[in-house]
Amino acid sequence: MSTPKTALIIGASRGLGLGLVKQLLADGWQVTATVRNPQKADALQALGPVQIEQLDMDDQQAVIALNQRLKTQTFDLLFVNAGVKGPANQAPGHATLAEVGQLFFTNAVAPINLAQRFAPQIRQGSGVLAFMSSVLGSVTMPDAPELALYKASKAALNSMTNSFVTQLGEQKLTVLSLHPGWVKTDMGGEGADLDVETSVRGLIAQVNAYTGKGGHHFVNYKGQTIPW
Repeated sequence: MSTPKTALIIGASRGLGLGLVKQLLADGWQVTATVRNPQKADALQALGPVQIEQLDMDDQQAVIALNQRLKTQTFDLLFVNAGVKGPANQAPGHATLAEVGQLFFTNAVAPINLAQRFAPQIRQGSGVLAFMSSVLGSVTMPDAPELALYKASKAALNSMTNSFVTQLGEQKLTVLSLHPGWVKTDMGGEGADLDVETSVRGLIAQVNAYTGKGGHHFVNYKGQTIPW
């Protein structure tokens, strides 16, 4: 028997994070998953043998504590899924300093802070670090003005990821900025054209396809490259 691959999924209580855990378990992975509120982890617990950890990614002390709790583990995949949509009205004149600060911190700064902490525990050579990005983070595509702040926060995540990759030094990691498609989740809404299962199957297929390749890639769930 080969040793199961191991994954750490950040933000897994619902939506795409929950879907990722379900699919990875079905594929035979060992999964550790984080939730902000353990009281809302019923759907995650129902999936089976998942190691569930509490984490508010915005809380630096919580990130450090999680890193300490998991310090003996090595992961084949670290997938940072957690993120927020931001204020309902994203016209610059309507957003408050607090709303914009929260959006950019949660979507762009906190994921990289966490990745820096856990990068040494991602398996050397074959490990994959994945960030849930969005095609909306591509500055070459002028669409969805009603989500201007969310778009900017994902562009910031892509930029922060690029900076992070240049600092990896000798560690050979494959880093993926992934677009899941427009998915029927709390964030995507019922009008979206993809179900969670289809999206996560595609996302995990990209993780498997890029394993060991190294470099930083911005691709969608079908494997198509997205312009920065």
